[in-house]
Amino acid sequence: MRFLVRDRILGIGDDYWIEDERGNKVFLVDGKAMRLRDTFELKDTEGRVLVDIRRKMFALRDTMVIERGDEPLATVRRKRLSLLRNHYRVALADGSTELDVSGRVLDREFAVEYDGELLAVISRRLLTLRDTYGVDVVREDADPALLIAVAVCVIHLAEKERED
Repeated sequence: MRFLVRDRILGIGDDYWIEDERGNKVFLVDGKAMRLRDTFELKDTEGRVLVDIRRKMFALRDTMVIERGDEPLATVRRKRLSLLRNHYRVALADGSTELDVSGRVLDREFAVEYDGELLAVISRRLLTLRDTYGVDVVREDADPALLIAVAVCVIHLAEKERED
């Protein structure tokens, strides 16, 4: 399943739609302005919040938290030693599951894996639309909202790091 995301510099207050490959609006990323910390909501077409994405305020390394309802779903942070490519670790709330995100995040060319198995590919290579990247969810049983939230998090963290 492929989702198309219009590439923007993610900032507070940015809202943008994520479409399926037929051009239908599927998810809305709602950036919350006037908040103390970076906050986004991923909503469905009816306006229901599927996941909340927040930057953790007091952390040694930049960290973002993904929540569903009021329950933590995942924590996203950059791996310490990653010189040539961006590497991020996504720790799911169950405590035993970790996803690995690696590639060229700022170029929108990276993958999300679990235990060596590909879950999603984020790429702009195969698209003809300018300033758009695709999120291809490879596994049928994967949670598209979670994988899109992970993509939003790692892009946001990489852009924050580049600014600093």
